[in-house]
Amino acid sequence: MIVRASRNAALLATAALASAALTRASLWALRTRPPGGRGRWERENHAGRTVGLYAAPATALAAAAGAARVRPAAALAVAAAGLCGAYDDVAGAGDPRRGFRAHLSALRAGEVTSGTVKLLGVSGAALAAGARLKERPADKVLAAVVIAGTAHLVNLVDVRPGRAAGTVLALAAPGLLREGPGAELSATAAGIAAAVLPDDLGARVMIGDTGAHALGALLGTAIVAGNGRAGLAVHAAALVTAAVCGDRVSAAAGAR
Repeated sequence: MIVRASRNAALLATAALASAALTRASLWALRTRPPGGRGRWERENHAGRTVGLYAAPATALAAAAGAARVRPAAALAVAAAGLCGAYDDVAGAGDPRRGFRAHLSALRAGEVTSGTVKLLGVSGAALAAGARLKERPADKVLAAVVIAGTAHLVNLVDVRPGRAAGTVLALAAPGLLREGPGAELSATAAGIAAAVLPDDLGARVMIGDTGAHALGALLGTAIVAGNGRAGLAVHAAALVTAAVCGDRVSAAAGAR
């Protein structure tokens, strides 16, 4: 038992350190030689301070690579979530609309917003990943809700420096107490979040929609891999509730 626990701890530590190292290396490379020049990577945060978006692709790359190493099916959802987030980071800049309701209303009016692309893209990828990660139809649907819902939740809390990465660290912690692919995916998510947290808290970089969605999808796949139907149902209910509440808050903020 002790040997098994030691081996599991070593495996999780390796996963966390490897993902953190890849994140830091990618962040350093992008910051040193930003493709297209620094101006393309600069954004203004909530306090009006200019910060770099270098952590966004660095986070998404490490998340997709870590997922692929543990569960290739999980990498599909993570990569798609990161790409959809990247599209929103670029095409959605300056769009004042917030929340599902605003973007779906625009869709009914014939306008396809970046938020709609993100919503449909992440949901579709989550359905595809859930279908491969679980066997029974009900579990597949619950898995999709958890993956897409967790991606949305992490992006939802990414309104101040460090909140998204801190949330991922907190939510990944319970998964580290288990064994198996779910624990390894949790360790990977925790390693990435820990790697970007210092620069994120210092308002030197931001992970953007790209990093937030990729990290959230990775955490969602960890939850899916580590839970049966009952656990998935509880997580799905909590995530749907959070999404509904978040949408109301976003709508109210947009109205002001």
